[in-house]
Amino acid sequence: MEYFCYHRDRPGSMSLREALLEVHWSYMDRYAERMIARGPTFADDGETASGSVHILDLPDPAAARAFAFDEPNHRAGVYRDVLLRRWRNLLGRTMWEFPGGRTGGNRYLVIGLGEGPAADLTPPAEHTELIAYGPLLSDDGAAWLGTAALLRAPDPETARAVLTEDRYAAIEVHDWQFGGREE
Repeated sequence: MEYFCYHRDRPGSMSLREALLEVHWSYMDRYAERMIARGPTFADDGETASGSVHILDLPDPAAARAFAFDEPNHRAGVYRDVLLRRWRNLLGRTMWEFPGGRTGGNRYLVIGLGEGPAADLTPPAEHTELIAYGPLLSDDGAAWLGTAALLRAPDPETARAVLTEDRYAAIEVHDWQFGGREE
């Protein structure tokens, strides 16, 4: 089962986040084989971390909750909240298989939260810079709750356009970069 996990940083927690960087990476190393995508998001200044996204394949909802809530930054108080949802990998690849590579261009996390009939269940053909894309689902996988995408785009407005605007109660766009240990 695939899961989308977005930890949002608590304001003023950057120094704690930096102090826990190696502990965070060591924790994530335990899940390396299960990762579909990962990486930090940033505030408008482009430098201050605002959250961490992890998309991974885990056996069940209990394992997903353990991953999200045992994460060292979460336990230490870096994060203010967690969005954890079942997810479906509609691209069928990991971020490391993205043809555009790890660097170059602006990268974004787009989260659309909705209700009712599912929307955007097919990756849009005109957006060739999709890194990860799929629906956010209820724990049992039966109800559509929104859509999440990672993509390369020239600007936030273009990134937002990956989702059908009027089908969501809210669409968030965050600056994002490939995560993991620096090589």
